[in-house]
Amino acid sequence: MAKQNVNPLQTVQELGFALVEMNLYLDTHPDDANALTVFNDLATRYATSRCNYEAQYGPLINFGTSGPASSWAWAQEPWPWQV
Repeated sequence: MAKQNVNPLQTVQELGFALVEMNLYLDTHPDDANALTVFNDLATRYATSRCNYEAQYGPLINFGTSGPASSWAWAQEPWPWQV
């Protein structure tokens, strides 16, 4: 079976969705050690995917750690849906 090309933004979105779902599950099942392991794995994969995406395409958000305070490049980059 051939490997499909993976859209980096889709990967970030899918991992973010899975994290929210796991967070909601853990809210009602806080003692589920397996779920916590899955959540932590997803969080690591999400952080890596997001860093890789931002290194290639630019920031996903316009505040926080999106770039140096001495420049304003947010509106100059392609928007996430344009890549």
